Amino acid sequence: MRRYGHHRQPKHQSGGGLKAVLGRVSVAVTALLICTVWLLFSSSSVSNGNRSFRYGSKIDLEALWGPADSSGWRPSSAPRSDWPSPPSESNGYLRVRCNGGLNQQRTAICNAVLAARIMNATLVLPELDANSFWHDSSGFQGIYDVEHFIAVLRFDVRIVESIPETRKNGKTKKIKAYQLRPPRDAPISWYATDALKKMKEHGAIYLTPFSHRLAEEIDNPEYQRLRCRVNYHALRFKPHIMKLSNTIVNKLRAQGHFMSIHLRFEMDMLAFAGCLDIFTPEEQRILTKYRKENFAAKRLVYHERRAIGKCPLTPEEVGLVLHALGFDNSTKIYLAAGELFGGERFMKPFRALFPRLENHSSVEPADELLENSQGLVGSAVDYMVCLLSDIFMPTYDGPSNFANNLLGHRLYYGFRTTLRPDRKALAPIFIDRENGRLAGFEEAVRRVMLNTNFGGPHKRVPPESFYTNSWPECFCQMSPKNPADKCPPENVLEILNNRLESEMGNGFESTTTSNLTVPTEEEQ
Repeated sequence: MRRYGHHRQPKHQSGGGLKAVLGRVSVAVTALLICTVWLLFSSSSVSNGNRSFRYGSKIDLEALWGPADSSGWRPSSAPRSDWPSPPSESNGYLRVRCNGGLNQQRTAICNAVLAARIMNATLVLPELDANSFWHDSSGFQGIYDVEHFIAVLRFDVRIVESIPETRKNGKTKKIKAYQLRPPRDAPISWYATDALKKMKEHGAIYLTPFSHRLAEEIDNPEYQRLRCRVNYHALRFKPHIMKLSNTIVNKLRAQGHFMSIHLRFEMDMLAFAGCLDIFTPEEQRILTKYRKENFAAKRLVYHERRAIGKCPLTPEEVGLVLHALGFDNSTKIYLAAGELFGGERFMKPFRALFPRLENHSSVEPADELLENSQGLVGSAVDYMVCLLSDIFMPTYDGPSNFANNLLGHRLYYGFRTTLRPDRKALAPIFIDRENGRLAGFEEAVRRVMLNTNFGGPHKRVPPESFYTNSWPECFCQMSPKNPADKCPPENVLEILNNRLESEMGNGFESTTTSNLTVPTEEEQ
């Protein structure tokens, strides 16, 4: 169901086990690997690229429902320089344990593949530490399409489902992985020296925890493009998750455009932000207790935090921003959110402005979602629906992995429109409104929003994450000013395929570009 640049991703391909997957790539996977995404992308979003969202002092809503201005850029994560296939002999096995929620784990998986490439290691399918966050034991195999993952990355790293046993002197022996704790945001040099040394000594290493354990900013565009291949091509949810997501999107879209909002107004984020004063004394006690138990001690004053935009937008504030932009009560909105702290009293003003609110359970009350609405499956479905929505709006994209990953994915997916409220710039406007100064409120909100990026290509400036904005490394132009930005040749897969065939000998089943087809809408 996931689309890359306005065409559909292929259906799940059946395989003949791990060995067969390593020796065969499906036609659909082949199409994904060389990033033919831009073929259809160039005929759709680029044609609308010169459209402006500004209409006088107001926002052109009709334009917002389409993609943002691409400025001639196309998503492309295929290699553009010499990219050898993984050698037949690796230096050992790499195990990782990815902690956190689904999207924090997703970035960790991308980093694990890159770490394996750096060390010439065989990657063992990453472990997802779901129990500590979601109390969900689905694991990698329960969420992602394993065969697809292995097949798409076959030119990049060798991947196995588990460390195989070895036989020596007639005896079967298990390789025990040496456990290491990587430094946070470790440089490439740590993996090429410290980690690699232990791998060669022990035959396998186990990196845990593995969240934010590889530096994001790397001065190697090919390494960054590998991250994009993992994130936007190899990591595909299992067919039943894709089917659920597809059903929801089709139902929402049956009545026209729809917007998705990540309403980050949950206990953990409010406690983290230190935004307590708008709650009752009992609710403040709960938030304070949660903060003491989960975060480092820090002096946080609500009014100071609010004034500099450190508090998540309330549901009412989200509604006021949308209303100021010109959206009315006919707008269909899909809410991706956990349990909102404070309950219905915070939702009531929002619902009064925008009554057509849905979530995955209200659109598609499937048994699996009802049983796992707050687990990995529910999060995965929310991710896909937000990815495919016409407009996406995060309400707190600071430390939110869900929002940040989606912003990056939608950028790569075809510069799909995003509304990113500048909370710091909006804070004094909302404070004035609360103090009774209502004149010019909506005009002030519009001025702030017109100064934000609506999803088009833009320079990545810290603290913006690579996973939020992979431009320009994972994008290209057909007629660039800078030769480094030129789109790779269409036969890049054939080149890689022939090289791997030569290295592996006659046992390799070739798949060349003559097999390439562009997936249809029905194959999503």
